[in-house]
Amino acid sequence: MSENCNQSCGSCSEDCAERKEEKNDFSEKPHEMSSIKKVIGVVSGKGGVGKSLVTSMLAVTMKRMGYHTAILDADVTGPSIPKAFGVKEKAAGSEFGLFPVKTKTGIDIMSVNLLLENDTDPVVWRGPIIAGTVKQFWTDVIWSGVDYMFIDMPPGTGDVPLTVFQSIAVDGIIVVTSPQELVSMIVSKAVKMAKMMNIPIIGLVENMSYFKCPDNGKDYQIFGESHIEEIADKHDLKVLAKLPIDPKISAACDKGMIELFEGNWLEPVAKIIEKIEEN
Repeated sequence: MSENCNQSCGSCSEDCAERKEEKNDFSEKPHEMSSIKKVIGVVSGKGGVGKSLVTSMLAVTMKRMGYHTAILDADVTGPSIPKAFGVKEKAAGSEFGLFPVKTKTGIDIMSVNLLLENDTDPVVWRGPIIAGTVKQFWTDVIWSGVDYMFIDMPPGTGDVPLTVFQSIAVDGIIVVTSPQELVSMIVSKAVKMAKMMNIPIIGLVENMSYFKCPDNGKDYQIFGESHIEEIADKHDLKVLAKLPIDPKISAACDKGMIELFEGNWLEPVAKIIEKIEEN
């Protein structure tokens, strides 16, 4: 330690034994009237793998198990959650804050499409503004009595995932992937980012894993041989579920009736999420 040390390690270049690293704290508290027990992020390294579908189905699955669930749609430039649930009502507010919109079965959702005049209006914003909007969905929205909140994140490792990981107390993330070999590299990036940010990774969910032929009952791997086991082993992760290609699921999303989907593919994932300990 220098004789002239003023204990301001952040502006000092000396590498002494008494050096104390200063860490920036970007964490944000939810709205003072909010009550949120668990927050689960749903991420993917690339678009088009069904991340929003998995988010929706997880919220519905846990709602069926008796929990009050919510979805924070952080995919600001490509919001699809309101469409999947058939929600056209706009979010309302008061002097206290914004209120999420409830779906037919009582799932709370907040998405930028619930604030735009027209659903088809493009969100032509730069990264920092988009990230700030997502942060406001956490700080300015009143989430009442939520047992499990699922955050549908945009693909990649850019501004929004970074903002979510830094600002919101995420209890764990689920990484969504597809069978193509190319996805292996993309998933690795998402997993490594989560580890860098010290976010627990609950496991992997493979979407579009297979197609079950209704005529002969056989499973066909439309997108080629799955590599999810290799990815999981590489990163010491669990494979939580494999979702089939099912036209009924796509139809349910298109009609805004995802809450009526039939299937128990994500029940094992819900059981694991149930066991996440309180912070």
